[in-house]
Parts: sequence; C-alpha cells; structure tokens
Amino acid sequence: MKQFYCGQLDKTFVGREITLFGWVHSRRDHGGVIFIDLRDREGIVQVVFQPEDKSLFEKAEKLRNEFVIKVVGYVRERPLGTENKKIYTGEIEVIVKELEILNSCSILPFDISEYTDVSEELRLKYRYLDIRRDAVYKVLKLRSDLLSITRNFFVKNGFLEIETPMLTKSTPEGARDFLVPSRLNKGTFYALPQSPQLFKQILMVGGIDKYFQVVRCFRDEDLRADRQPEFTQIDFEMSFVEQQDVMSITENLLCDIFEYVTGKRIEIPFLRMDYEEAISKYGTDKPDLRYGLEIVNVTSIFLDTQFKVFRSIIDNKGSINVIVIPEGYIFSRQQIDDYISFVQSCGGNGLAWMKYKENKFESNIVKFFSELELNSLKEKLKLVGNEIIFFSAGEHRKSCELLGLVRQRLAKELGLIKDKNEYKFLWIINFPLFEYSDEEKKIVSVHHPFTMPNYKQLDILETKPLEVKSCAYDIVLNGVELGGGSIRIHDLQLQKKIFSLLKISSEDIENRFGFLLDALSFGAPPHGGLAIGFDRMVAILTGNESIRDVISFPKTQKGICMLSGAPSEVDKKQLIELGLMFKDKK
Repeated sequence: MKQFYCGQLDKTFVGREITLFGWVHSRRDHGGVIFIDLRDREGIVQVVFQPEDKSLFEKAEKLRNEFVIKVVGYVRERPLGTENKKIYTGEIEVIVKELEILNSCSILPFDISEYTDVSEELRLKYRYLDIRRDAVYKVLKLRSDLLSITRNFFVKNGFLEIETPMLTKSTPEGARDFLVPSRLNKGTFYALPQSPQLFKQILMVGGIDKYFQVVRCFRDEDLRADRQPEFTQIDFEMSFVEQQDVMSITENLLCDIFEYVTGKRIEIPFLRMDYEEAISKYGTDKPDLRYGLEIVNVTSIFLDTQFKVFRSIIDNKGSINVIVIPEGYIFSRQQIDDYISFVQSCGGNGLAWMKYKENKFESNIVKFFSELELNSLKEKLKLVGNEIIFFSAGEHRKSCELLGLVRQRLAKELGLIKDKNEYKFLWIINFPLFEYSDEEKKIVSVHHPFTMPNYKQLDILETKPLEVKSCAYDIVLNGVELGGGSIRIHDLQLQKKIFSLLKISSEDIENRFGFLLDALSFGAPPHGGLAIGFDRMVAILTGNESIRDVISFPKTQKGICMLSGAPSEVDKKQLIELGLMFKDKK
C-alpha cells in the first residue's frame, strides 16, 4: 500500500528509506546516470539510478514515458546548484536501490505534457490519459474539495442528506426527458429526473424540514458550453421559511466555497435587482456587473419626433433604447456595420447610430432630429465627446435584449473585463409568474408551475395573470445563472388554480402531478429552496469556458461519450425483452 505521494516529499524526508509508486513522466540519461521524473496525482519527484548496480541500471534503461513503476530508495538533498525551484520537491531526490516495472505503456496518442495542443475529441477519447495532466487533475481535486465543503456546510446547519429516485415518472419541466423502458411493465417508461423538484417538496410534507442533496440531473436538450445531458447540482429545500431565509443560506454556502478557492471572504448580502430593472438596464436576467455599458431608455426625448422610424415605434407602444460606447474607443464605419449585421443575425432589424464629437452629432440620421431632441439626448446621456451611440427601437423587451447582446460583444471586443478573478454576485428577484407563449398560444410558467405567486397579488391571479410576480429568485455570477429557486405552493387549492390558468387538463394533472397533489392535501408546510449548478460554478472558479472541462467524463456537443462510444446500439434480444422494436433505418 502506498504510504507517500511523490509530490509531497521535501527536506524533512532526507535520510529516510521510502517506497514510491507512479508513472514515468520523463527520462534523462546524463553521463551514465539515469534520472527519472516520477509522477503521481500529487506531483513529481526526481529519482536517480546510479551505474554501480548493473542489474538495476539495466532495468532502468528499459523505462519509457508512462511506464508504471515501484521504486524503493533513500531521500537525499540535491547537490548544490541542481535544485529545481519550480516544483515542491525540487530540493531533494530519491536514490533508487530497488525497481519493479509494474506495467509498460503503448505508444501514446498524444504527449501527457500540459503544453501539448490536443483536439478535444482526442482528449475525450483517451480521457484517462488527459486526466493524468496536472491541470485536469487539479480541477477534479477541486470538485472533490468543494463537495466536501458543501456537505459539511449543510450538516453544520442541520440539513439531512437524502437521496431521491433516479428512475421516476415523466413530468416534463421545460426540456425533454430521458426515458427508460420498463422490462417488467412492458409499454411503460421511467424518466431520468431533470431535477428532484417534486420529491424534495414531498420530503417537506414528510416533515424533513431541511433537506439537501448533491444530485445528478438529466435533460435531453441541445448542448452548448454550459449544458450537458447529465449534470450535477447542489439542491436544498427548507420548511417554514421565507425567500430571505433561502437566499441567506445560499450566500453563506457560496461564501465558504469561494473563500476556500480565493482566500477572500465575499461580502454579503449580495446585491438584489428586480427582473424588470435587469432587462431594462442590461437586456438579460443574468447581467454581468463587472463592466458598465448600461442600456438607457430615451423614448421620452422622441415623443414628438418627426423621424418616421421612431415615430412608428412609439405610436405602437414600443421604446427607443440606447447604449453608449464611451470616449477612448474608435470605431470605423465597417465596425459599426458589423454590429448592425450582428443584431440582424440575432433577429433584430438592425441598429441606428450616431457619433458625438467636437460638440456635434454625426450620422446619416442626424438631419431628422430637432436641435431640442439632440440637446436633450446629449444631456440625458451625459456626453462629453468622442462617444458612439447605438439605438435599438421596437418592443421594449426585445429592444433591450438585442442591446444586451451588443453589450456582451462590446465587453469582449473592447476588453472591458479587466480582472478575470473578480466575482460579482447578484440576486434577480420579482420575476413574472407567467409569460405568454406565441408558440403555444397560451400563458406558461416563467420558472415552473409549483412557484408561489406574490402573496399580495393573489386577488388578481385570475383576472390579470401576466401582471402577477412570483416568489422566485435566481443567483447570478459574472453573467452566468449560477442557480435558482423559489418559495413553493403548499396550498392544494392554489396549486389547482395555477394548473387551471396554465390550461393543463384534469387528466394531465392527475397523470403527471397526482401524487404531488395528494401529498399537498395532507398538511403540507410552507417551504422553498434552491439549486446551484455545480458544474457551472466549478467552471467559473477554474476559469474554464465550458463545463465539459470540469466534468470527469463529459459528452461532446452531440451528446456522445468519446471514451465508451455511448450512445450505442444494443442487442435485439434486449429490445425484445423490453417489448420494443425499431422501424427500419432510412
């Protein structure tokens, strides 16, 4: 059994005989002395084979990169002038007296070196080799550490860790379910859970007033950098709480996690911002506050405008919004046209623009505005000279969303994020309870149908449902939705009313949510909770763009495991046992 890791040795071990196991990281033959950098998960140590022991030396000559070996030797200080200050073990070396080659290594598909540029597809196919890299190992080690911190935090605060089923009922929550056919009940299917939502609510009914779980969730949706078909979330629920209680627990957990990684305590409470304010100022409900470029509504300036484009928008109850590129950034006409094309590619009609320099506006649309309008614009935007103004006109939310995308692109291209290690947390609150879906031609839940409406607006729930706010809250970090939650509906009649407003049929309600409604009828306590996207959080803390880089065995953007080849065809016998058959492939 291993007693010491290679990367943990230092001068306190000098004179001791030790046994080490690991992989040959590199081999050097200097003047008849063989030096091996021996590597394990904790780092590298130099081991030395001297020519006096011929049989040992001959065996050492057979060593190649990534051979697995066991060595026994004694630790000594490196000769003066040969120290390696770049590694922890750089002041010592191990003089080997016994060597056992435990396994050889085939020709590597890529070098294990951190500096070798390898395609993602190749790295994922040979993920076990990729994991040997120090950078990948450190990410997986950090995940392990953060999971320990998370569990310790919740246990310390009186929560119980309770597992919920992986094979459950299909209750669509916004994405497609992964379905698992039942062999014992042919023609029926389990679903892999998109979240433990219903079960954690039922635990509250069961009297488990503080639950948490580090849980695997599954969603069959189109993949991108921050999505995987299977992912991990930190999930918790509490009874007899209000919104502030859930937010406070979340803040303290994140403080513990980020202090462990950064060494600094995050200031709490986090900033709170209404959903409507976030959309109006930043064009998104997950704004990045590390830079400015706030959106400004200038509709009031142009209420009497003669510019036909703006006039038409205002008459149709739209708005005129702008974003100002501050002085110091020079844009060519081609760059401006690129942004116009960018907005069109995002579904907008384009952008109007003006430059303000030497106390006057320049643009092909300036001639359509009065001097009063231009002076009012200058005053409202506090222009000093050499700014560029982008205008987006249309339905207010759509106009802001388009400028929000422009804002994000400008931040990247202008390098506005100066400190990559800055963390700006934000709570988004007062979400709408419902929104109208053009696709479904009815109102739908903004979060999910179990979200409690604002208590003060229950009287307009049926008459003005789109005006009702919810008791939902999202935690946002640097433009990423890190997690979200809500106070849940615990009253059976209110839950039925919500289902009715969503036009879910009685049959669907019973088939999909009957077991939850039964539970709510037996004395359900007020409760609420939150889930944090663990993979997203680790990606932010490690500076990775994609969550694939922080998951041990991730899928590609097409949902394929390059290592195992999943998903794959199965034996026809298995399909017959499940009562399934496929149509002929075309």
